[in-house]
Amino acid sequence: MISVVPGPDMMFIMATGITGGRRAGVVSALGVSAGLTVHTVAAAFGLGALLRAAPFVLDTVRWLGAAFLLYLAVTAFRSARRPSTEDTRPVRARSLRRTFGMAALTNLANPKVILFYLAFFPQFLDQRAAWPVTVQFLVLGAMLVVIGFVVDASTGFASGALSETLRRRPAVRGWLDRISATVFAALAVRLVVSGHGT
Repeated sequence: MISVVPGPDMMFIMATGITGGRRAGVVSALGVSAGLTVHTVAAAFGLGALLRAAPFVLDTVRWLGAAFLLYLAVTAFRSARRPSTEDTRPVRARSLRRTFGMAALTNLANPKVILFYLAFFPQFLDQRAAWPVTVQFLVLGAMLVVIGFVVDASTGFASGALSETLRRRPAVRGWLDRISATVFAALAVRLVVSGHGT
């Protein structure tokens, strides 16, 4: 259920699929999964406790993430202003490697993910089990990453396929880029505003 409910990662993946097509959508899902893997390992080995004890680190990461999302929004808005006759194909300027990196960084820039792990996973850990708690944490995290990737990749593929179909109409391309830019900007604002409660 956590993976299916739309959140910032899924919105980012959908926006990337809209601007870059099916491959970009799936690759961005893979990048988000890579970011979640890093969060899982960090939380399992205690980095989350360190971040929670040093709020200024969380704030720094949060502001850097917001700045990065605003950069993506500006880029998408600029793409929307180009004449629609230039190219009606999905935007391929960004390499898939760069798309992967941007998705991973966007996920890593949200420190609340690691705090979620620390709040959610402990209720499923058993200190009397045969496996050490750290191993249990890593296994639960791996399950969440795999399930999340299946859901996110499906979302990225579907949004990319729809985008590629709609982009055959020249007038639609600018609107798709504007939608993506709005999503990126909204995620940046959400990242900044949500930090006031931490």
